[in-house]
Amino acid sequence: MTSPDVEITADLIAELLHDQHPDLAGLPLKFGAVGWDNQLWRLGDDLAVRLAWHTRDEEELLVKEYTLLPGMAPRLPLPIPVPQRLGRPSDRFPRPWIVTTWVAGEPADRAPVTRGAESADLLAAFLTALHQPAPDGAPVGRHRRGGPLAALDNGIADMIAATTERGLIADPQALREVWDDAVTAPAWNGPPVWLHGDLHPANVLTGDGNLCGVVDFGDLCAGNPAYDLAGAWLLLPDGAVDRFQRGYLPAADAATMRRARGCALMKALACLLIGDNGIHGRPGGKASWAPPAAAALQRLAATRNGPVTFSRRHSS
Repeated sequence: MTSPDVEITADLIAELLHDQHPDLAGLPLKFGAVGWDNQLWRLGDDLAVRLAWHTRDEEELLVKEYTLLPGMAPRLPLPIPVPQRLGRPSDRFPRPWIVTTWVAGEPADRAPVTRGAESADLLAAFLTALHQPAPDGAPVGRHRRGGPLAALDNGIADMIAATTERGLIADPQALREVWDDAVTAPAWNGPPVWLHGDLHPANVLTGDGNLCGVVDFGDLCAGNPAYDLAGAWLLLPDGAVDRFQRGYLPAADAATMRRARGCALMKALACLLIGDNGIHGRPGGKASWAPPAAAALQRLAATRNGPVTFSRRHSS
């Protein structure tokens, strides 16, 4: 697997460690995962190396994680990868990279949550702790994340059209009604709060059916909490969203939850497209992203105007 500039291999990472962090160079390396922007390589038992593999955007995102996450981690009730070292751009690899703690668990797109009540409580506690008012100068979300939903209307229309054309959904009108309800909800008028920014099943870890970690904070930003509250529909099994809402503090009002439903729709549509066959020509997605996305869309549509029908290939 290659970045735009260089092929990323175990030998390359070993050389980078030898050059910049020689005390870590002797630890065994093992490929971990490839995501939308990054590759993750396990380093020994307790660490991981995170490098951008596809876009240059990740340069500043990794530095952001290195700068902000160590201060946040102690207040969060679920483990997160805490950056320990920063790798500087060099002739061997022309962009920053980081060494973080390793978080054990299986991604929820491959090992879904089954303990709904406990996971609803944990997710509510995690987001309650994370969603603290952000200071002036906090990062702004990529792709308008954290901002007004109306600015994303054209993108939603395109995704609904694409999922319909690919045969992934059979009732686009039901999804459009969910989005229209979210867009017409009163706007967020509170202070911008810290957001994970990309809370979907591939970025949340499970163990024994329960949540056990949250990873990939590259989209950490400040904004409307609805963007993270959306994760309840993508992560939790049927019947658990109400319990999550009751546990999240301060209590989310009806308008916030309407916006959260729209954000969940947006994320689920993107994951369904990525899981089907990629999106925007990028291969970062995986087939395992599609089933939880389809299940989330089913839940969202069912709470509005009845269920929506999905293609059989993504219905389980």
